Amino acid sequence: IERAIDVLKHELALEMIVVALVIVIFLLHIRSALIPILTLPIAVLLSFIPMYYMGLTSNIMSLGGIAIAIGAMVDAAIVLVENAHKHLESLDKRAKTTPTPGERIEAIIQSAKEVGKPIFYSLLIIAVSFAPVFTLEAQEGRLFKPLAFTKNFAMFFAAILSITLVPAMMTLLIRGRIHSEARHPISRFLMWVYDPVIRVVLRFRKSVIAVTLAVLTLTVPVYFGLGSEFMPPLQEGSILYMPTALPGMSITEAKKILQTQDGLIKQFPEVERVFGKVGRSRSATDPAPLSMVETTITLKPESEWRPGMTWDKLIEELDETIQIPGMPNIWWMPIQTRTEMLATGIRSPIGIKIFGPDLEVIEKVAVEIEQVVKGIPGTRSAFAERVTGGYFIDFEVDRRQAARYGLTVEQVETIIQTAIGGMNVSQVVEGRERYPINVRYARELRDNVDDLARVLVPTPSGAQIPMGQLADIRTTTGPPMIRDESAQLVGFVFVDIAGRSLGEYVEEAKQVVRDRVNVPAGYRIAWGGQFEHMERAKEKLTIVVPVTLFIVFFLLYMNFKSIGDTLVVMLSVPFSLVGSVWLLHLLDYNMSVAVWVGVIALVGVAAETGVVMLFYLDEAWKRRWAEGKRTIADLHEAIVEGAVQRVRPKMMTVGTTILGLLPIMLGSGAGSDVMKRIAAPMVGGLVTSTVLTLVIIPVIYFIWKSFDTTAVESMTNS
Repeated sequence: IERAIDVLKHELALEMIVVALVIVIFLLHIRSALIPILTLPIAVLLSFIPMYYMGLTSNIMSLGGIAIAIGAMVDAAIVLVENAHKHLESLDKRAKTTPTPGERIEAIIQSAKEVGKPIFYSLLIIAVSFAPVFTLEAQEGRLFKPLAFTKNFAMFFAAILSITLVPAMMTLLIRGRIHSEARHPISRFLMWVYDPVIRVVLRFRKSVIAVTLAVLTLTVPVYFGLGSEFMPPLQEGSILYMPTALPGMSITEAKKILQTQDGLIKQFPEVERVFGKVGRSRSATDPAPLSMVETTITLKPESEWRPGMTWDKLIEELDETIQIPGMPNIWWMPIQTRTEMLATGIRSPIGIKIFGPDLEVIEKVAVEIEQVVKGIPGTRSAFAERVTGGYFIDFEVDRRQAARYGLTVEQVETIIQTAIGGMNVSQVVEGRERYPINVRYARELRDNVDDLARVLVPTPSGAQIPMGQLADIRTTTGPPMIRDESAQLVGFVFVDIAGRSLGEYVEEAKQVVRDRVNVPAGYRIAWGGQFEHMERAKEKLTIVVPVTLFIVFFLLYMNFKSIGDTLVVMLSVPFSLVGSVWLLHLLDYNMSVAVWVGVIALVGVAAETGVVMLFYLDEAWKRRWAEGKRTIADLHEAIVEGAVQRVRPKMMTVGTTILGLLPIMLGSGAGSDVMKRIAAPMVGGLVTSTVLTLVIIPVIYFIWKSFDTTAVESMTNS
């Protein structure tokens, strides 16, 4: 846990440094750059206040919410500062003399008012778009709600600071020489590259739309080809090895096998120490039979591993080395396994539950399923829990014989309990330590049925009667442990998989079990473990995500007061998903709850970039419209001006977000696997969303506005 938090703290610090460098490079004005740079740590620190009062701890998920928000937190300050630069540049050009401090402050205030509304709605959309995460329940809810809270806390304080502290700092710090975009080296390069691109796409509008639709179409099969899982494996720095044997193993044999397994595991140079356990502790929360081994393998830091060794390769080598006949292997993480076992009783990624009224039939069906799923590609191991394979010694007291000697059934069973089972009669006290005193026959007097029959039972007359004369002693079989779920008897089949996604495997396994296993009437099969969590989260998101998109649409309409403008911005959502899908495909990531959290976070950020672009396009076109310039050529030049002349703030907002996420996506170490799945769809989606913003939105805007322009020209000509 501490390693995971340390890794994320390092990535958070790296994010802040990267974002600060991007701001300085783009603005080339240290005082102005200080405004968003100082705003960022203040907003982060303020977000810890509600965390404290809500009882949210500093963990990988709560810190992860701040990590994925850092890039977007400075967007408002960047747009405000950049727009102030533009207004001051215009003021310097208009003024015949050097503007007074009062005129400069007024220009800064007007610039803040100009972009205040779109910035407010953009930040509101980012917050609202994360609403689906708050609806998650059970395990996924406990995992990701802290992330959602901290992300929205950070965005809330960033928004508050953008309308309070940032304008005040702007009036104090934006002084001295301001580099105009025409003379700014970064801006000049961007405009030099972007100007011919925007003119070409405006010329070949139909081709651009056709290519866009083709890319969207090609992405659909790639999306359906992605695997699915509940959560990516959260590497804890240690492994839990849980092989399971058939019931009936003796303590001596269990100790021998445990020592053999520990010795084989310790041979690996990546292993620091091994601690194996068989049986259960004196706790009702650990109902582990002797047939279930739990071995915790603590690994050395990855820097000390053999060159080229990875987590998956290490598991594969361990699995090949340790092959004990009759004991299928299960490899998982200690904390994750404990959580799953407490929540569902399943100690493997997939659990198949067989419900019914008879334990023998349940076991028969479970063994059939075990044999069937072993042949499915991707099955590392499969083990059906033997619900009737336990061995017991039954003492059936003969009441008539006991009565002949003046004994009751209770008296006979008391001897069985004390002499054979053992009874605590007192305890030894040594300081604060307590040790029970247990009395029973020595092992050599009770280690087989014949010896048990010779256990003596005292009678009221003082005679000692052998137990064999008072009870029928026999060995029987029965359930070693009875499971009950939903008021029905149940048996489990534990399945460990490798090399395939959870969703893909379960779909094939369901079909195979349906075709080849005969389930009697009155019995049913359910699929549990992580698959159960995945299905629950999928059902919830299927309902909530469309509702959230409708709310985002409504907020955009409230900002633009135009269905057309709103639809143009909403196009950023599907096109941003193009980059997400392709990057997930290239990285070989499965769709999981972590990936969906990243996609949900992407929706708000993608909509924000669309809002900023549309604001600048509208600003340029409305200004020309007010001047009476309403021809197609005027529309063309207005779009070029709004897109090209204001390319710097768009690239700054996108650049800070993408580059801010790269330390997370490229990071390694404990806990990084989950955060990488959240960051990957955001990075990939922002790349294609930027292409949409810079190339396709201007084309769609031109087509849409050209209808109004054509109508004006027709009226003028008539």
